[in-house]
Amino acid sequence: MPRTYITTPHERWCMAGGESSSEDPMERQPTDEDRVRMIARQVSEPRTANWIASETDWSHEPTKRVLTRLVDDGILHRDESGTHTTYYPDYRRQAMQEAMRLRDSGHTVEELTDRLAKMKTQIRDWEAEFDVGSPNQLRGTLADKTLDSDEEDRRREIAREWEHLQRRIKIVGFAIREWDFLAPTTEPAEASS
Repeated sequence: MPRTYITTPHERWCMAGGESSSEDPMERQPTDEDRVRMIARQVSEPRTANWIASETDWSHEPTKRVLTRLVDDGILHRDESGTHTTYYPDYRRQAMQEAMRLRDSGHTVEELTDRLAKMKTQIRDWEAEFDVGSPNQLRGTLADKTLDSDEEDRRREIAREWEHLQRRIKIVGFAIREWDFLAPTTEPAEASS
């Protein structure tokens, strides 16, 4: 089944090879390689080439070649220590880029601070509602035989959202702490000697 991916202007620019094109990038359909690049750069945990190929509806070997190029370019990391080779993005780079996007989004530092407070409040509400301290502890409550399937599904979804909010809290907190540093500048940074 074809998937639709949302791309940023930068990703569209990269897909075009970093060159401007006369065709409208919004009308250009992502290629198989584009989809591999997008999926691989968005995974929140290490994934195998087979998993990425499956997500992109493309075969294993070409997917693996693209992943190898992304590793060679320093965009992805490869982990061969487990039973299967996995690939994952540079999470530090992702966090920095997301913090810069937040800084450049037009939101004020006060708005981001309010957003941060709402995310933390939501997590505290889940901790109180379920009497647990983490998403995995919430998943552990699924062993309760009195839960119906709807409540089990709800708790699984909340655990996923909780993990997402934990990651967002770190990034938004970083953007707030480094607000001045992340400000766009038109002057080149001075190299220290």
